[in-house]
Amino acid sequence: LLNINVGGKLFQIAYKVLARYPITRLGKLALYTDPVKKLQLCDDYLVQKNEYFFDRDPSIFHYIFHFYRSGVLWVMDEMCPSNFVEEIEYWGIHLKYSQRCCRILLEEKRDELSEYLKIEKELEAELEPLESGTQFDGKFLGQFRKMVWNLIENPYSSVPAKIIAVMSSFFVLISIVGMTLSTVEEMKNKTGKIWMEQMEMICAIFFTSEYLMRLISSSSFKNFLRAAFNAIDLVAILPFYIQILFENLDDGEMQYHEELHKVENVSKLGKVLKLIKLMRIFRILKLARHSTGLRAFSFTMRQCYQQVCCLLLFIAMGVFTFSALIHSVEHDVPGTDFTSIPCAWWWAAVSLSTVGYGDTVPDTILGRMVAFVCISFGIILNGMPISILYNKFSDYYAKLKAHEMSQ
Repeated sequence: LLNINVGGKLFQIAYKVLARYPITRLGKLALYTDPVKKLQLCDDYLVQKNEYFFDRDPSIFHYIFHFYRSGVLWVMDEMCPSNFVEEIEYWGIHLKYSQRCCRILLEEKRDELSEYLKIEKELEAELEPLESGTQFDGKFLGQFRKMVWNLIENPYSSVPAKIIAVMSSFFVLISIVGMTLSTVEEMKNKTGKIWMEQMEMICAIFFTSEYLMRLISSSSFKNFLRAAFNAIDLVAILPFYIQILFENLDDGEMQYHEELHKVENVSKLGKVLKLIKLMRIFRILKLARHSTGLRAFSFTMRQCYQQVCCLLLFIAMGVFTFSALIHSVEHDVPGTDFTSIPCAWWWAAVSLSTVGYGDTVPDTILGRMVAFVCISFGIILNGMPISILYNKFSDYYAKLKAHEMSQ
């Protein structure tokens, strides 16, 4: 018998049993005759007791010991898969000796663990700024740029930094409220327009100053342009300056057309100007910089894009299928709205979403049966991914808050 001491626990295995597996560590220990080679395989050797000592986990070695006796490697569900794989690799035992069910469960746990660690790293990276304070050491105006960076990017560094973060969210809300009030009929008079223009100018000045401060404090201009939040900041301030440019062009063209008595052709710039003004709605995305909930929602969408794409695919398949069915049973009805399959797409989309506007309804019994199946399919389809997405969102939100508090 070969005496083996693993982490303080003694095991005895017959030499002929170990010799069945010559490529394993203990198999080599049983077959080698050179004492020097044997000492290279273990951590220590006790001469008085004739024991080979291994400084490894004795709880996992119980499964290794059972493998040599029975020829089957068992994997318990409560064990850490990474630790177990590391141990069996040390002993030179391949995972193929385990049962297929145990191997499948172990591989699933390893995949879950790797996915969990990957998500944890991405969540930590979500809260880490693109720059760090150490990147300004030795650079031009390093101390000044570091101070500006702390004011803009690190709201927990000082009280002024917190004030700037609160002001940024406040001006975003003021800008959205101003854009909303500008569409109210009572605010379209001269006084209301002046107030809205002044409010928009103040917000644009603040956003521009904030963007320039971020640009100044950036250590890499290329990384600054690649950042998503900086692109949102740029979109937030561009409509104001483009609007000023188009308004000046609009005034010049108006004067030119008034001289030619063709003022009715000046509507093109007005339509473009309305589109430019509508781009200000993207300023609300700036709140994601200081909102953990919006970040968690964005992170959830990025992690669950495959499920979301599958949901959109199922919706598209349902729309095409039920629009074709409703057209086939309703197209002969006098005065029907289902004159073609494309005309039935709207009805199928509204029915699948279970909204049911009622602007287009089937008249025949077969059509109502198709509508019932369509609505039932929509309820099942909409109910499947909601719980998955919500559970992941709540999990990511809690982890982001925990990382935020730890930082």
